Amino acid sequence: MSSSAQAALGQRQRSTLAWIVALGAAALTFDGYDLVVYGTVVSGLLRDPGQIGHLDPASAGALGSYALIGVMVGALASGAIGDFVGRRKVMLAALAWFSIGMAATALTTNVTMFGAFRFFTGIGVGSLVATAGAIVAEFAPKNRRNFYNAIVYSGVPAGGVLASVLALAFDNGGNWRPLFLIGAAPLAVILPLAVAKLPESPLWLLARGRRPEAEELRRRAGDVLPEAAPDRARPAAGAAGGERAGFAGLATRRFALPTAFLGLMSFAGLLLTYGLNTWLPEIMGQYGFGKAYSLTFLLVLNAAAIVGGLAAAATVDRTGPKRIITGTFALAAVALVLLTFHMPFPVLLTAVGIAGIGTIGTQVLVYGFVSNFYTTQTRAAGVAWCAGFGRLGGILGPLAGGLLLSAGVTGQTAFYLFAVVALLGAVVTALVPRPRGRAHDDVAAASRSGATASTGVPSAGVPSTGGDSAPVEGTVPDGEPEPAVR
Repeated sequence: MSSSAQAALGQRQRSTLAWIVALGAAALTFDGYDLVVYGTVVSGLLRDPGQIGHLDPASAGALGSYALIGVMVGALASGAIGDFVGRRKVMLAALAWFSIGMAATALTTNVTMFGAFRFFTGIGVGSLVATAGAIVAEFAPKNRRNFYNAIVYSGVPAGGVLASVLALAFDNGGNWRPLFLIGAAPLAVILPLAVAKLPESPLWLLARGRRPEAEELRRRAGDVLPEAAPDRARPAAGAAGGERAGFAGLATRRFALPTAFLGLMSFAGLLLTYGLNTWLPEIMGQYGFGKAYSLTFLLVLNAAAIVGGLAAAATVDRTGPKRIITGTFALAAVALVLLTFHMPFPVLLTAVGIAGIGTIGTQVLVYGFVSNFYTTQTRAAGVAWCAGFGRLGGILGPLAGGLLLSAGVTGQTAFYLFAVVALLGAVVTALVPRPRGRAHDDVAAASRSGATASTGVPSAGVPSTGGDSAPVEGTVPDGEPEPAVR
């Protein structure tokens, strides 16, 4: 291939990756928006029964959990089908589903319908979260996977910032219906772009035995198969000797134990994320801060998570995720304890920002860790499992916060309980084991063959395996020494 043709191919590859990252980040911005928008309006709903009916803190916490139950259902459902029907179809369907749910929620007039459409919306959110990481992991270069995943999943706290800013503009969250209508914007803005620009994962096409489509994608979208081994990749699930796909693959000896620990890690991260985003304004109100100040805390919590998550992800690509995620969980515990002290307002904002890095920012890193941990055959199911099981923590966060406040428990005690959860998250992360078995099946053959004859795609080197793009986690190719765990 001539140098000019190679340059054109590389440019198309960069353009494809840019579109995937941009679309994924935009989609997850509305995931984060949905996450936080309820927290910005819940105080108003509690104080004005004329909106959707009477609410007390316990019922408001339960209402906040309905969306998260939907997220769990959507994540697990997308995992069950994503490794079989492809990433693109699930992503497009989830964008439409989510947008319709947000618009319908804005039109509700009673608690029952509000909760029902929050559940409906959550199904779309869960599908987005579970699919975005899988598709980015299969297009991103091996030495930048965690960073690109962090960009995409930073859309979640970015959506939190957007919800906080708009809530300040709409009567401090009192005018709640326009806030939910804004959440329907992906139907008109993001979905058409995704239909035009979002490709199917080439590694998924190869894993399903659809080589001609994968090669056509390479011609159209650039050299998007730098680490695949098309000629020697394992056959699709169901073929003789093929790796089990989907949730069946997670139940094997190779992935069962790591999957359990990764699920618990996500459980802790999402309990903190959803618990704080739902109840931080109300808790800070107990400390004497007005509504605008309380929403400012929410804005700082999410803004710091963006910056901290991206900075930590750049480090993760060099050092591996376990040490970094363990540290950020511990950092969250310290910050949450500090929030119980009466400190000057700037110092308090700093502590809230550190808590945001250690909770929401940590969950950004968790998604990157999980997305890169599994093989192509099991990636969508692995991400879906952690997003779905983790949502049990997300469900518990708002629910437990509401029950605690209804029982008269102080905000100080709530912060202490959140700090304990953060410490448990650090312990679970440190215990995540290496997956059993060989290197990623979608790249192991490439490490032996060096190039692919039919496509001419050279091997880009053997990526680190076990799902971590840094050379310190997971398994290694046959015959290579196993690095120390950091």
